Amino acid sequence: MSKTTNKFSPEVRDRAVRLVLENEGQHGSRWQAVMSISAKIGCSAHTLNQWVKKAEVDSGKRAGIPADVAERLKVLELENRELRQANEILRKASACFAMSELDRPLKR
Repeated sequence: MSKTTNKFSPEVRDRAVRLVLENEGQHGSRWQAVMSISAKIGCSAHTLNQWVKKAEVDSGKRAGIPADVAERLKVLELENRELRQANEILRKASACFAMSELDRPLKR
């Protein structure tokens, strides 16, 4: 999740992206369409352009990692990190117990 608050709802984002893609032909370039629509909804052109690119990746029209795959990867990386930490704790505990067993006198 982003570190900043999301000022725009997903519905507004989707509508703005759809407007850019639908009205791209009526402007000289995609950037002009982005500039026009971003001014109307009150976001920066750069932000709207990022939304359009992300929508294209998610729909498969542009190369990249879709949002759902990126989120799943993030979850798996976190889980992997936690498991590595748990394994390290268990390894240290095992070594500690092994050392304490070596320090005990032998029973006869």
